Amino acid sequence: MPDFFNISRHFSPEEREVQKTIRAFVEARVLPTVGDHFEKGTFPTELIPEIASLGLLGCNLHGYGCAGLSEIGYGLAMQELERGDSGIRSFASVQGSLAMYPIYSYGSEAQKNAYLPKMAKGEIIGCFGLTEPDAGSNPAGMRTVAKDDGDSWVISGTKRWITNGNLAQIAIVWAKVGGVDGEVRGFIVPTDTKGFEARLIHKKMSLRASVTSELILDEVRIKKDAVLPDVRGMKGPLSCLTSARFGIAWGVIGAMRACFDSALDYAKNRVQFSGKPIASHQLVQAKFAEMLTQITNAQLQALEVARLKEEKKLRPAHVSMIKRNNVHAALEIARTCRDILGGNGITLEYPVMRHLCNLETVYTYEGTHDIHTLILGQDVTGIAAYG
Repeated sequence: MPDFFNISRHFSPEEREVQKTIRAFVEARVLPTVGDHFEKGTFPTELIPEIASLGLLGCNLHGYGCAGLSEIGYGLAMQELERGDSGIRSFASVQGSLAMYPIYSYGSEAQKNAYLPKMAKGEIIGCFGLTEPDAGSNPAGMRTVAKDDGDSWVISGTKRWITNGNLAQIAIVWAKVGGVDGEVRGFIVPTDTKGFEARLIHKKMSLRASVTSELILDEVRIKKDAVLPDVRGMKGPLSCLTSARFGIAWGVIGAMRACFDSALDYAKNRVQFSGKPIASHQLVQAKFAEMLTQITNAQLQALEVARLKEEKKLRPAHVSMIKRNNVHAALEIARTCRDILGGNGITLEYPVMRHLCNLETVYTYEGTHDIHTLILGQDVTGIAAYG
């Protein structure tokens, strides 16, 4: 587990204990079975109560039964979960940052009390309905609409690539009020409401140990008080994405480290040509030197952005930088480690190919690499280059 600059010395005793506890959970409960779940395309639902009992659902929220971890503690928890698998981290990320966070930040007190304690316990699972078949990088182009019908809202539309969709009891659905040119609002939609359907997306080659769904809303009628009252416009969903992207940028460090550790152990024991391990070869050592540098860079960026978040000085562009940098680095590290393992690298006997496949999705979701590039470009120049 590389920590070349001993960055853990900056962690509080509580934060180190969080990392230690979640690492032990991943070693004991995730790693022994996640390869089988990946191969079968199933999510380990049996782990949900344990994940909840560890306080990992909404763990950086305060009150309402949430753990109230520091932002570094939250990041470390996501890092250790993703060292197991991106699908496990995605489950926790969506529940905390995309389903609980909007209720916590923009919901009424009644909504918070009704949902958050049960969500923290894993008794209610949520999902986040923003992306649509024709509105991915441009979420403002959504076509899902909500109609004010007196004492209720009626929502119609389709959402796609929704993590936890078929697990969820509630969906946070973002829709335009009054038509496709209307104002974006957020709604808490019980998934057992008439007209709501979640369809599993099959034949995935990535995030296979994760539930990914399409949500169909056909004139779904919900109570008038199901709207999130304290946010209007794209600020709502985008702020949720900023929160989730922060966790992703920490999480992928876990994937980097899992791949690095696996490749290093392999290189030290794989003997070729001169009877020496391949770790003694210059080209292999050069690869490890570069990977170590990139892991350290990712750790430092994540730590500094966590500090900015704690100090209430965080800007969305800060998170765009670490999401863009860290996921790109993780994907390149996974590819390099697969190369070091040779043919063995494509099997589920080792974690590398599983992480590599997962990271191809992480590279795209929560803002593609190119979109985050344009966000940073706009931040530097003051000129938007979208479209």
